[in-house]
Amino acid sequence: MGEHLAPLEGEENDRRHAIMQQVIERYSLPEMADIWSEQRKLEAWKQVEVLALEAWEELGKVPPGVAASTEAAACPTPDEVAEREEVTDHDLAAFVDLLGLGAGTEAAGWVHYGLTSSDVVDTAGGTLLRDAADLLLTELANLFNTVKSHAEEHRDTYMVGRTHGIWAEPTTFGLKLAGWAFELARDHQRLTDAREGVAVGKISGAVGTYAHVPPVVEQHVCDALELAIEPASTQVTARDRHAQYLQTLALIGASIERMATEIRHLQRSEVAEVREGFRKGQKGSSAMPHKRNPILSERMTGMARLLRGYAQVGLENVALWHERDISHSSAERVVLPDSSIALHYMLVKFRGLVENLVVDEERMQQNLDATQGLVFSQTVLLALVETGLTRDEAYRLVQRNAMEAWNGKGHLRDLLADDNEVSLTADDLESLFSTARVSSSISVVFERLKPLSSG
Repeated sequence: MGEHLAPLEGEENDRRHAIMQQVIERYSLPEMADIWSEQRKLEAWKQVEVLALEAWEELGKVPPGVAASTEAAACPTPDEVAEREEVTDHDLAAFVDLLGLGAGTEAAGWVHYGLTSSDVVDTAGGTLLRDAADLLLTELANLFNTVKSHAEEHRDTYMVGRTHGIWAEPTTFGLKLAGWAFELARDHQRLTDAREGVAVGKISGAVGTYAHVPPVVEQHVCDALELAIEPASTQVTARDRHAQYLQTLALIGASIERMATEIRHLQRSEVAEVREGFRKGQKGSSAMPHKRNPILSERMTGMARLLRGYAQVGLENVALWHERDISHSSAERVVLPDSSIALHYMLVKFRGLVENLVVDEERMQQNLDATQGLVFSQTVLLALVETGLTRDEAYRLVQRNAMEAWNGKGHLRDLLADDNEVSLTADDLESLFSTARVSSSISVVFERLKPLSSG
């Protein structure tokens, strides 16, 4: 930390600043925004400073009562720190000056004793990242539970399965959702691992040698904050930890994007099998009153792109000069809060989308019927192989009739029944053109899903 952001000047810059804040606020929900507020950050800094003083007191280095006096002092406000930073050109130094003034004459000289800026910033940052990860884990579990419940509900809701966007074989909407649930469970495990990675602190002083602050101070601070200790810090905690966190958030965003993209395709007018809920009074278009667009799903897609960009910044922040530089600092001020805020918004909003999703089972059946039996072509192929035909012979026989069905010449079952080369009876064909086998064959997936939890 320590780079100075020059204040914006002039009406045009003021206007731009207001717009930026408004855009960020649009996708900020209170619980996560509170974690990343400037005041919360300063309070975390103060907590680290006080805990370090407690440890120094126990060592007999700092006079008794200094930690208590510092803890009793009011935490500097963001405005106060910003004003002082105009002089110091260093935000943490400005904070320390103000905290010392508030702690009183005797305590002021001991505040920040033996520490370097990154001891405070990175350790406090570890608590903020941990709290952000915990909130994300809670919302990820909520989304998993919602998706899992809907998967069970639509276990036998038959629909056309599509590959390359083209009719493939029958499937069920529940099976599609089951796949989402398994992916969300993997995301939960990935985020659990990333949370462990960033929930660390370091109180090792300049260049991480412990020359001016013994490890016992670090142990006291990190134990009190319930953080792990960076085993070999330079002057900062290693940024591969932050990169893992940002990459994990981007991957969860990609999972949501995959699900949102599916909803967008299924809501297309020509498909119309599912659609986002539409509230009374809602408008889908300023120009066309009939429009009901998949706006939330499209919003998820756009925000997932942001998360991937933030993840790239995290990777570039890993390599710092020697024991430290601050090339990562300005970027982290943006990407760590914004990625957390953006994903939190996505998880909450997408869960609401799934809860209110309209599933048109009748339309799904109509689209199945519209395939003229083409989705059962593999079933017929395998049955013909069982009669003794080679695979290529069976394939070409089914394909010939399938092309006729594609061209509107009739239902594939009827075309096959009229083909003299097809040695299957009418009863055989009737049984082959049935979705019943799908329900029994996918049962193994739901057996695997039933005991699954997000944790």
